[in-house]
Amino acid sequence: MKEILETIILNLVENKNDVTITSKEDEHQITFEVKVADGDMGRVIGKQGRVAKSIRTIMKSLASKEHKRVVVEFLD
Repeated sequence: MKEILETIILNLVENKNDVTITSKEDEHQITFEVKVADGDMGRVIGKQGRVAKSIRTIMKSLASKEHKRVVVEFLD
């Protein structure tokens, strides 16, 4: 699941070397923390948060197959 999130993020940003994705997993929840360069944050979030919402929707649908909950956080 982390690989899919990484693929999505890397295709959105210009500075691919500045992307870091960390994951924390519990029994029922996986939390992904995404850090990108300051200039790419707008690309990842999108206008009115539409891109970020779409990324979260995709990840939630993938996690539902594994009966888990996913939280995607975009950090500065």
